[in-house]
Amino acid sequence: MSDPIFDSRTLRHDLPYLFPGQAQKEGYVNEALARIDTLLHLSVEGVANSPPATPVESACWLIGQAPTGEWTGRADQIAALNHGNWMFFLPRDGMRVLNRASGQEIRFADGWQVATRPDLPSGGQTVDVQARSAIAAIVDCLTAAGLLGSE
Repeated sequence: MSDPIFDSRTLRHDLPYLFPGQAQKEGYVNEALARIDTLLHLSVEGVANSPPATPVESACWLIGQAPTGEWTGRADQIAALNHGNWMFFLPRDGMRVLNRASGQEIRFADGWQVATRPDLPSGGQTVDVQARSAIAAIVDCLTAAGLLGSE
């Protein structure tokens, strides 16, 4: 029976495959575990274009549109510090990330999508206080759930 033909890494999250008779399998397994540990229930410290001056182990960041330093050429990727080394992850459609700086959930769909808080109603010919109050309550709930930014 022939061996199945695989690429050496998974397609979605770039996890390394193991092969029969492969030397030093622990390195591949440890890399896969580090990647899974980072991506599972992902939260980021915020969005930045350059690495923080004093990064904290296991901290993750969304890389902005004008990356510099060690992050050059990695716009929109996720950077995670793992044992003193930066690991980089390509976002995939459907990824959801908690931005710890804003408390807001953001998602990736052909680019990072951040919901903005709508303007509350004002003016108009007929002012319905109850409707405006209900709309404000809905916006507050969406904000508390992390779906909308605070301002």
